[in-house]
Amino acid sequence: MQTDLTLLLATAASIGFVHTLLGPDHYLPFVAMAKSGNWSRTKMLWITVLCGIGHVLSSVAIGLLGVWLGWSVGGMESFESSRGDWAAWGLIGFGLAYGLWGLNRAIRNRPHRHVHAHADGRVHVHGHGHHADHAHAHTESPRKPLTPWVLFTIFVLGPCEPLIPVLMVPAAQHSWWGLGMVTAVFGLVTISTMTVLAFALLYGVRLLPLGNLERWSHALAGLTLFVCGGAIKWLGL
Repeated sequence: MQTDLTLLLATAASIGFVHTLLGPDHYLPFVAMAKSGNWSRTKMLWITVLCGIGHVLSSVAIGLLGVWLGWSVGGMESFESSRGDWAAWGLIGFGLAYGLWGLNRAIRNRPHRHVHAHADGRVHVHGHGHHADHAHAHTESPRKPLTPWVLFTIFVLGPCEPLIPVLMVPAAQHSWWGLGMVTAVFGLVTISTMTVLAFALLYGVRLLPLGNLERWSHALAGLTLFVCGGAIKWLGL
């Protein structure tokens, strides 16, 4: 019995890691939004962890309810598949809306030149763009911090597909204590992997000399979310 539980714990850890690694929707949205929104590392850490907790606990709650009520594995898998569609469409819709907003913002904020003539006859030209964080008469109103909550909602809708059929039902055959240990290991490994991958990728992206592409960062972030949603919906990632 103890050997079987140890094997389940090892399986939970390995599946949590591989499941997260192979699902770019688990970390790319945070990298894209952190880059475009200029999030601090602390902010990205908390948003990633909270989204990861919501992502895991939603499936745990459904799995516990299913085990308690004696639902079939097939029934729970079917419901989790439906939740996967909801999350995919959420990413697609949010990515499209955010990308169009970013595209419009980039077009309106394209760099341009001003000519200034001084009283002494000197004339000089300078270029700039009208960004929201630029102190200028044309500045836009600050964006409301809705993005983290939208991401959190999408991740709550998104299922952890391997958790129920591979981990929770076998664990329930041992004990509720074993069930708790297996789901805790799966959750910790999943959230840790999400965080480490997001931090590593963000560090690499911030080292890239984006130059003029910086203006399109919001549009690119929206495209990233759209592609992640499409990968879930049509590629089954």
